[in-house]
Amino acid sequence: MSSLMDKAKGFVAEKIANVKMPEASLKDVSVKHLGRDGARFNGEVSVDNPYSHRLPICELTYTLKSADRVVASGTMVDPGWIEASGLTKLEVPFKVPYDFLMSLLRDIGRDWDIDYVFDVGLTIDLPIVGNFTIPLSTKGELKLPSITDFFSREKSPES
Repeated sequence: MSSLMDKAKGFVAEKIANVKMPEASLKDVSVKHLGRDGARFNGEVSVDNPYSHRLPICELTYTLKSADRVVASGTMVDPGWIEASGLTKLEVPFKVPYDFLMSLLRDIGRDWDIDYVFDVGLTIDLPIVGNFTIPLSTKGELKLPSITDFFSREKSPES
């Protein structure tokens, strides 16, 4: 009897190990908006769903680091769905106050950019498997706007 149970466990474990998983990629961070109270940035996550039905996203967590310091972090609870059999793009918006950006000035150097690491955890609810987190990370260089860029941009209602 235990031999039969062991075979059943092995069969189930093998089937779960071969289940197709959604794949995700993370694009670079970009400046979305400049306002009086800070800068709004945007990251983009692209998720490819191999299933013929859409999948709920439980949460999305993010952390932006520069010079080994956390610049921004947060959690988006229930950000939506991953569409069936295709690519879904999710925006990850976050805000950084100017005073924090200015505190990074010593790390910026002459080229007026910030080297960053952007980490995202995308937790989705997979059938049979349950909650599954896809860890994503990207490194990049974010060019900061100059003072003249700040005053030359059109003001939006959010300013």
